[in-house]
Amino acid sequence: MMHAYKFRLYPTKENEEKLLLTLNKCRYVYNFLLDELNRQKVIDKAQLQEMIVDLKRVEPDLQDVHSKALQYENYRLFSNLRSLSQTKKHGRKVGSLRFKGKNWFKTFSYNQSGFAIIENNTRFDKLWLSKIGEIPMIVHRKIEGKIKQVTIKRASSGKWFASVITETENEVPQSTNTKAIGIDLGIKNFVFDSDGNSLSNQKFLEKSSKKLGKEQRKFSRKAKGSQNRNKQRIIVARIHEKIVNQREDFQHKLSRYYVNNYGLIAIEDLQVKNMIRNRCLSKSISDAAWSKFDQMLEYKAESAGVRVVKVEPNNTTQICSNCGINVQKKLGDRIHECQCGLIIDRDYNSAKNILNKALLSERQESTPVEIEPLILSEQVRSKKQEALSVRVGQFTR
Repeated sequence: MMHAYKFRLYPTKENEEKLLLTLNKCRYVYNFLLDELNRQKVIDKAQLQEMIVDLKRVEPDLQDVHSKALQYENYRLFSNLRSLSQTKKHGRKVGSLRFKGKNWFKTFSYNQSGFAIIENNTRFDKLWLSKIGEIPMIVHRKIEGKIKQVTIKRASSGKWFASVITETENEVPQSTNTKAIGIDLGIKNFVFDSDGNSLSNQKFLEKSSKKLGKEQRKFSRKAKGSQNRNKQRIIVARIHEKIVNQREDFQHKLSRYYVNNYGLIAIEDLQVKNMIRNRCLSKSISDAAWSKFDQMLEYKAESAGVRVVKVEPNNTTQICSNCGINVQKKLGDRIHECQCGLIIDRDYNSAKNILNKALLSERQESTPVEIEPLILSEQVRSKKQEALSVRVGQFTR
């Protein structure tokens, strides 16, 4: 099983100079290989690998970069070509691979060798990289398994990070939890599950939009190429970084809560790319980042042996979860009211339908928790939300 860890690096001035040198040389090799690929119509991966060896004889500066980091650019190039080919097979219009400018190339990787983590009894451990040296790093989590790859990233804010990929021999455990849950993702409520719990959308981008807009206007007024413009760019980048960190922290804790407490999780297979074409909702949908939450839920569930079932979102809001008849509702109708007597929140009704669809597709003999078909009072609902918030806050990634 593969695991990924992300740690913050605190390079010295000398470290940073070598990191930037490695980054630029890897970008140079990537662009060189892409140029050779464009010039010669028929060329394979092995031939490009040999070209890297020849290039190092012509360009002595490349000797200052670890060989595995340069060779990885060949793998990156062909990986990008495969992604391009797969996108084309799905019927989408694609262009060709572009050369990378310095602002569009932010990572390099050490694969298989050339790295080591040195533990210290101080706050900082050390990440040793061949041709670069020891870089202070905070290891805030215990690393399990054998390290297979280390990827170094320079964020737009100027911070450096190390992504450590490890492999363990442990088999994927099978969850013994028999509880099942259906989750409806939305704009007003980020989640509303079939147990009646809901959490409002945090709207991190909207909360920071005023400050972000102010700093972006300052950036646009600075002279191009000036130091002041570069300083302002970093300020704007750090605001964006904070928004991303807030959103990811919220989603990591929420996804961990569901994986720890349920054996089967049902979600909708949402086509977000199509949904953001709606000009009125595109910004709110992008801010909610449903796809990112789904990814977190899936990889956490896989490592814990929990099943995640994706169901078609068709009519999950319109169909009554109690009797199955179609009750048409407009977007502004927040209450599901059926002639069978069921009167509940529309998102609550949708979550129960999602769970029912998943159980039907799985054909398993499990009965979801019985929930009385009554309107949740604001007091009861707020208590449930508060209880869920407390439980979610207790979990880490």
